[in-house]
Order: sequence, then C-alpha cells, then structure tokens
Amino acid sequence: MIAHLTGVLLDKQVQRLVIDVGGVGYEVFVPLSTFYSLGDAGSRIALRIHTHVRDNAIQLFGFATPLEIALFERLIAVSGIGPKVALAVLSGIEPTDLIRAVRQADLARLTRIPGVGRKTAERLVVELRDRLPDAGAGSADAPTSPDGDVRDDVLSALANLGYQAAAAEAAVTKVLRAQDERDFETVLRQVLKTLAG
Repeated sequence: MIAHLTGVLLDKQVQRLVIDVGGVGYEVFVPLSTFYSLGDAGSRIALRIHTHVRDNAIQLFGFATPLEIALFERLIAVSGIGPKVALAVLSGIEPTDLIRAVRQADLARLTRIPGVGRKTAERLVVELRDRLPDAGAGSADAPTSPDGDVRDDVLSALANLGYQAAAAEAAVTKVLRAQDERDFETVLRQVLKTLAG
C-alpha cells in the first residue's frame, strides 16, 4: 500500500492532483483544505496517502496533515460513508470544527456541510463521538474559536445572498487560511472577491 508520496505537482485541479514521483504520475484526490495549502503546478510537495482498494479500482487520497488523514480514516469506517463523501466532509468543514461539532452533537453545523443530511449527521455523532483524534489546543472541548464564529456568520451571509454552500465553504476556507484579519466585514469582502474571480 502507498502511504506517502513526495514529488512534483504536475497538475492541480480542485480535489484532484497528479504528482510525478520518479517519472510516474499518480492521481491523488484531496480535500479542499489540502488543495489550498499546496503551491502551483511545478512545485515539490509531500502528502500522506490513504490507498483505497475496490474490486475495480485503486484510488489514492492525499492529505497535508496527520489530523486530516486520521479523520478521513475514521469517516470511511462509518457505515454508509465512502471515500468521496468523506472527502466532501473534510472539504466542507475545518478538521477542528468537525471534531467539535461531532463531540457536541451539533447537527445544525454538520448538516451545513454539502452532502451531509440529518441522518448522516446523526450517524457521524453516534459512531464517531468517542473515536475522534485529539486536535490538541484547538480540540473540540475548547470554547468555540473566533474563526468558527466568523466562518458561520460569513457563510450565513453568503447563503442569504444566494451562493451555493459548497462554493461558499471553499471560498471562506481559502480566505481564512490566507489572511490574519478576522473581522466579519473584511472576511466577507475578501470572500466575495474570491467568488467573483
């Protein structure tokens, strides 16, 4: 099984990469959190890999951090959740926010993740509540972070403006990773510029 890849990023598309490792191009699927942390095509990257084997395919899923791959592997162990849904979950919520939402049984937050309905959210809480990794200082037992409050407020504003949830989540994640400013108006303005671009 492939557990780690280091190589040159040949092609970078949303949630899909091609990495050249010694002349062999590996197709790797990644969550948006990993996608936005990588450089442009031509840069050298290293990813933790989960190799998923099915009857008719072998797929590679890549992650920038140990926490992301740990969460992915917990998610695909939940009945009814496959790799694509697990990737969508990690693309729709920050890892520490996911841990917090599951441990606090915050179904409202979980159902805001694109592709997660109430039944899936309930299953996540029941099956993962006591099995999630510790996120360290930003763990789910800590008070809600200012980032979480700003994220929720901006996502609510974008929903009221008619933006699709998946696009809004991706844009907010990108902006919060790229800048230190955390006040609502600044973040919303940057997110709107990102969505318009």
